[in-house]
Amino acid sequence: MIRKNINLSPPQLLVSVFIGFILLGTCLLKLPVSTTESITWINALFTATSAMTVTGLAVVDTGTAFTVFGEVVIMCLIQVGGLGIMSFAMLIFLLIGKKIGFKERLIVQQALNQTSMGGVIRLVKHLFIFSLIVESIALVLLSIKWVPEYGFGKGLYYSLFHSISAFNNAGFSIWSDSLMQYVDSPLVTIVISCLFIIGGIGFTVLTDLWYSKSWKKLSLHTKLMILGTFLLNIIAMLVIFLIEFNNVKTMGDLTLTGKVLGSYFQAVTTRTAGFNSVDIGSMEDSSILFMTLLMFIGAGSASTGGGIKITTFIVILFSMLAFIKEKKEVRAFNRQIDHTIVFKSLAISMISVLLVFAGLFILTITEKGVEFISILFEVVSAFGTVGLSMGLTGELSYTGKWIIVLIMFIGKLGPLTLAFSLAKPTKEKISYPKEDILTG
Repeated sequence: MIRKNINLSPPQLLVSVFIGFILLGTCLLKLPVSTTESITWINALFTATSAMTVTGLAVVDTGTAFTVFGEVVIMCLIQVGGLGIMSFAMLIFLLIGKKIGFKERLIVQQALNQTSMGGVIRLVKHLFIFSLIVESIALVLLSIKWVPEYGFGKGLYYSLFHSISAFNNAGFSIWSDSLMQYVDSPLVTIVISCLFIIGGIGFTVLTDLWYSKSWKKLSLHTKLMILGTFLLNIIAMLVIFLIEFNNVKTMGDLTLTGKVLGSYFQAVTTRTAGFNSVDIGSMEDSSILFMTLLMFIGAGSASTGGGIKITTFIVILFSMLAFIKEKKEVRAFNRQIDHTIVFKSLAISMISVLLVFAGLFILTITEKGVEFISILFEVVSAFGTVGLSMGLTGELSYTGKWIIVLIMFIGKLGPLTLAFSLAKPTKEKISYPKEDILTG
């Protein structure tokens, strides 16, 4: 028998391990001990993929369809998927004292979307410590609200589940209406939103903020992430507040405080968090369209969120402005952005647009009688690993579920990671002559 060594590149290994965990989660969720009544294999696969990709889309009601064991499986998949499979592997290596070699560091670099291998192990250590601290603090704060309501055991469990789900930008909730019953609760709204904002801003940014003592010493990436996050959240909150102010199906009957909290929460949750405090299906079409854009942009690199990422969006925006102003360099905060970053941003965005279009095209064929905007919202939500839905998820056809599963998978790993895992890199040895073409 001839044995061959299988040499996988970091992207290929990352994709393989990710698929392995999804299949493991699917088998565990299909066990009788995991559900209150039997569910189909496709629903188990859909739930496992949604949890592993920290999306939050659900074809069955999490709180009623799954037992505590099933919910714990979902919670574990969320934690592993949010913080990263390879990050957990590195933590185990560190605990048992195993040496971490060049290839392992390269895989972690790929998994955490870092530009270099320098400091990736330190980043993994800080990632786990910080995550544990933040989730523990949130657990205590949410318990103040939910322990008196549901009793010590349930209140503590609900707080733990939602702390992990929120920090990892998963959007899974014990309740079928997500957090709609707490739309005007300052404690729940602020704690949950802070969790997914912190988780979605990126661990590289958090580490940079911890070690840098002033704004000037922060990296360009950190500055763009902070500024971009702040502006997008403020603009989104104002837009949703103004559009939904008189909509009685969402926030029209709420007090002014409730409207502010509801607008704020729905503005920031589109950044791949997936929780909702108002009925998404009852929102105005203009709000839905704006939220679709926010979901496509997503969160930060090396974070628990998805989308094309804020920095990608900003780089493309700055590139467009540089072209309009006829500048040869793309600049931000008196720093030049390398042309390879611009090319990468364009590639990510174009592949993402094509993926969304392909998913949208197929679902318009398979999901007959469904409004176009509901399908668009569902596809972008899956791609951005957001988890918000206008009510379509539970009504998806068998084929539709497979399409959304594939989109969630690609959305989590990233279009380029999947592309690199399939393509073989080639080095050009020949330089060809230039020739102009007409564009625009």
